[in-house]
Amino acid sequence: MIVRPATEADLETLARLHNLAFTPGWDAEEIADLGSGPGGFALIAEDPEPCGMILWRTTVGEAEIYTIAVDPAVRQRGVGRALVAAAMTRARRDGAEKVFLEVSVENIGALALYGSTGFSRVGLRRGYYTTGHETPIDAVIMRRDLNT
Repeated sequence: MIVRPATEADLETLARLHNLAFTPGWDAEEIADLGSGPGGFALIAEDPEPCGMILWRTTVGEAEIYTIAVDPAVRQRGVGRALVAAAMTRARRDGAEKVFLEVSVENIGALALYGSTGFSRVGLRRGYYTTGHETPIDAVIMRRDLNT
C-alpha cells in the first residue's frame, strides 16, 4: 500500500471514497473547499487501487482531521492506520503539536482506530451530527499530542 498526497485530479476519487464510507458523503466540491483552505491537505491510500483518504488542516500549532474514509471492502486491513500515521507525520512537519477530531459515538470502528493510534477523549458535542440522521448523534472530541 502507498499513501500519497492527493491532487486536484483525485477530487472525484476522494468523493467516491467518502460516499462509500458515509451517508451522506461529501462531493468533490465540498472536499475541494475544505482542502483548499489555509493549511488544508489530503492524502489518498492505494493498494493498488484507491481505497482510503484523509482530509485535515494544520494551523497555528494544531491540526484538525476533517474526515477519514476507507472503502468498506478493505476495512480492518490497516488502511485507516496508515492514513492516520501519514497525516500525523505531515502535521508534525507542518508545525502541529496536537491534533483534534470529532467522531460519532456510533462509529465504533473509528473510535477504536483513533484510540489505538494515541488519541484520547477530551469532550462530547451533543447532537453534533444531524444531516442524514432521524435523531441527532453525539460526537466524541478526541485529541492527540504529537510530541509523545
